[in-house]
Amino acid sequence: MLPWLGEEEAQAAAEVVRSGWVAQGPRVAAFERAFAEHLGVPHAVAVSSCTTALHLALIGAGVGAGDEVVLPSLSFIATANAVRYLGAVPVFADVEPAGGNLTPDTVRPLLGARTRAVLAVDQGGVPVDLDALTALAAPRGIAVVEDAACAAGSRYRGRPVGATAELAAFSFHPRKLLTCGEGGMVTCRDGELAARLRRLREHGMSVSAAERHATAGGASVLETYDEVGFNYRMTDIQAAIGLVQLGKLPAMVARRRELGERYRRLLGELGEHLVVDPPFGAGNLQSCWLLLPPGAPDRAVVLAELAAAGVAARRGIMAAHLEAPYRGTARVPLPVTELITARSLILPLYHALTERQQDHVVSVLRTILAR
Repeated sequence: MLPWLGEEEAQAAAEVVRSGWVAQGPRVAAFERAFAEHLGVPHAVAVSSCTTALHLALIGAGVGAGDEVVLPSLSFIATANAVRYLGAVPVFADVEPAGGNLTPDTVRPLLGARTRAVLAVDQGGVPVDLDALTALAAPRGIAVVEDAACAAGSRYRGRPVGATAELAAFSFHPRKLLTCGEGGMVTCRDGELAARLRRLREHGMSVSAAERHATAGGASVLETYDEVGFNYRMTDIQAAIGLVQLGKLPAMVARRRELGERYRRLLGELGEHLVVDPPFGAGNLQSCWLLLPPGAPDRAVVLAELAAAGVAARRGIMAAHLEAPYRGTARVPLPVTELITARSLILPLYHALTERQQDHVVSVLRTILAR
């Protein structure tokens, strides 16, 4: 992955530096408004990363110590870590094989008296069926939080991913389409909750630094700290870059989907499983992952030979329950998760990838698999 950054982003960041206000301020507020408008949701709260966004979203969902949160093991480890930050218990569910996402069938057996939330990941930008999970969880009083870290630009039932969620968390890490270098966003529908999350991201401060300085005689405004908060702020430099990136998002998605379809045409004859759209949505191809066919060389060998030929692929999606902090905690078998994490790899895919480069990736991969 190479982020699509250029002179416009550099100028936007430079303007913030010249303004003298580089911390969380007017650009962050503008980015929040623009992102909320893009999704069609009432509120967006900018934070320092998607991990901090997930942490705040789970707080907003009422998750606390001793509660259980059902989530996929097949996700970056931050998804499970955010649950642990609250003293809650991650309960790992298996996923469906086509998109690597939770389904009601994989979640239902794990719901219990202590279940407070389901953390639904849009894996690699593939939309999860949020309505189906909400229909399962809501009658039981269980919140559904959408981990849309990879999904900016994806579509779900004709709307942007995150548009229908009560709470969703997005990432702006450089491996995502829309990047600020680092950063994240929480979206929600409740105005009082959004105001609380804004306080929590700034140490629980009742009046933000930007608000104090924007008020006449602001030096005399004394803030209070009414609950324990965090230092989860985004800077105006990041937000200025994010505003430019948001304007480029449709073109990014269109190009990635075009390249993803070309991969599918070129590799389809070999019988590998490439990630596909679900019937209810369209992914942004944040990760173009491929499942190696039975009989293929070991994935480590495939990755090493790709690298030797100048192709920077990487292993597929990790499984948190196989890592040291969560080893031995899975309550049910996770066969699809373990299959995908063992046999998948992620192909190079970014806005500036040329067809010639893509042909080289395909040619090298074809040669390796033909053996």
